[in-house]
This record gives sequence, C-alpha cells and structure tokens, in this order.
Amino acid sequence: MIRVAVTGATGRMGKTLVQAIQESSDLTLAAAFEHPSSDALGADVGELAGVGKLGINIAAMPTADSTTQLTQLEAFDVVIDFTVPEATLMLAQVCGAQGKAMVVGTTGFSQAQLSALQQHAQHMALFMAPNMSVGVNVMFKLVADAAKALGDSVDVEVMEMHHRHKVDAPSGTAVRLGEILADTLGRNLDTDAVYGRQGITGARDRKTIGFSALRGGDIVGEHTVMFAAEGERIEITHRAQSRMNFAQGALRAVRYVNAQPAGLYDMQMLLGVN
Repeated sequence: MIRVAVTGATGRMGKTLVQAIQESSDLTLAAAFEHPSSDALGADVGELAGVGKLGINIAAMPTADSTTQLTQLEAFDVVIDFTVPEATLMLAQVCGAQGKAMVVGTTGFSQAQLSALQQHAQHMALFMAPNMSVGVNVMFKLVADAAKALGDSVDVEVMEMHHRHKVDAPSGTAVRLGEILADTLGRNLDTDAVYGRQGITGARDRKTIGFSALRGGDIVGEHTVMFAAEGERIEITHRAQSRMNFAQGALRAVRYVNAQPAGLYDMQMLLGVN
C-alpha cells in the first residue's frame, strides 16, 4: 500500500481526492492537512469528505520550524498538493529535506517559484502538472501536432471557463496550452500573448496568441484551442464534467512518482506522449 497525504483536504479537490483514495485498492489515506488557521483542524477528514469516519484528523500543514514535522512526514510516502503557490513551496522545502515525494496540481506559480521547486526536485521525486486530467494531457499533444502542421497559416486563440471561485486567470492549463503553441510556432508569450481585448485594438497580428478567461457558477473546467484560417477553423476542446477525473489522474501520478528517484516529473512522462 502506498501511504498518501492530502493537503487542502477540506476544499473541493481535497474532498474528491479523499473519496478517490478510499475507493482505490492500492492506496491508503495516511494524513490530511489544512492551513494552520482553518476551522477544520482536528476534524475527521472522512466525515468532512462524506466517506464516513476514518480516524484521521486534519492537521496543520507541516512547516520547517514545526515541532511535529517529523511525525507528520513519517506518516506518508507521497503527498498530493492542490493549494496555492506559497503553501506548495513551504511544503516542498519540508518534503525535500526529508526526501518525501510530492504530486503538485497547484497553479499560478511565478518563474522564481518554479525555479525554487526545480531546486527542491534535486532532493525529492516531484511530480508537477497544471492539469492532472489524462484527457487534458492528451489534448496538449493534439494541440502541438495541430500547431506543427498548420504553422503560421492560422490565428490561434486559447479559451477557458471555470467556476466562480477560481482565483487565477488564465488557468494554469490555458497557460500551458499557450506555452505549447509558443514553443511549436516559435513565438514568445512575453511579447505575443494578448489577454482579452477592449476598445480599438487594430487588426490582429498573426503572431498573437490570444487568451480569454470566463468565470461563473460551478463550471469544473473547459479549455478550447481554436486554429482559425480563411474559410475554416479547427477547435480542440476538453470539458471536465467532474473533479473525479483530476483526482484519478493525481492517483496515477502518485503510483508513478512513488517508484521514481529524485527528479522532476510530469504527466507527459507518465503517459509517454512527449
């Protein structure tokens, strides 16, 4: 059995992960963490996730100066982290020092934060993906193939929709789609990306990679890349109808990274679609 910890255990994704782990035959939930100020500290995580009492109480996230850090870390083999960049970096520092593996689905990192995570990966097996859905990662490959075939003969736009509570825009998945387009087409997101439009914008530059982000209701996640030419267009779309597909992808990542040495890993490596 692989012993798994979940951070952000009371959030939408955290509860779904707890449910998915309980339904698996080769994983066991070993610990659950939340922000130190959370009202849920001490509560049984199974009861909050709707799977019944598990005897695992929600604890504060381990920190470098926590007196209970070693006890908390000894409880699990791999931790799944869907939180915020600052919390992820703090946890990576602790896990890196103890060689504990991490699966990170957090988005919104700055370049400096990503560089710090890469440094931690020298001491731990670190799996990172802006989207844990297997379908989305297949989409990444399809978008790269389409961009390579179509080249500069089309205009490219990235559109995404998420629930009203999502705090970053564009989504990490949309940003990754933009990076794939930029890498394939020889463009630079720093200069060629356009995030929404307003007013007299002038004619569209062919090198533009456009982004549109919509927020509302309980939309789990939708991403579309549009390749628009004269007289025709191609659209590659992924629609998530449940968070469970992200959870199942994260569990696949747990099984994969648990068997790896220190290093940085992603979903393309797991799926073999580099």
